[in-house]
Amino acid sequence: MSELRTDHGPNPYVLDIEATTVENEAFRDTLWTGQFLQMTVMAIPAGGEIGAEVHEDHDQFLRLEAGRGRIMIGESEDNLDIDQEVEDDFAIFVPAGKWHNFVNEGEETVKLYSIYAAPDHVKGTFHQTKEDADNDPNEQD
Repeated sequence: MSELRTDHGPNPYVLDIEATTVENEAFRDTLWTGQFLQMTVMAIPAGGEIGAEVHEDHDQFLRLEAGRGRIMIGESEDNLDIDQEVEDDFAIFVPAGKWHNFVNEGEETVKLYSIYAAPDHVKGTFHQTKEDADNDPNEQD
């Protein structure tokens, strides 16, 4: 667990990404931030969600390592025309400019990692809960 809560970027970093993701208990923990790429791990409790968002200038990759839920992607917050159930081992690619949300519809905490190209969060961002993320002035679009 000592690997968590430390942003190792932009230094070289090698990890067991599945074990690190599954061990994480925080809503968001930024583990590596470089000039053009960033990686976070997330734990989304049963019934929780990331929240509808859009990244105008970068792409996002998500991979579920545990749990199941629903990914929604579309042209606007009110038009999320891709609506698909996903579970562990699923990968999701979100192009820049697309609105998206992930909702945990299962009974266990979803564990996933997210890779942003380019970085989305301030280096070292840590949110224990979604409420912490929602109240972080650096996270306001």
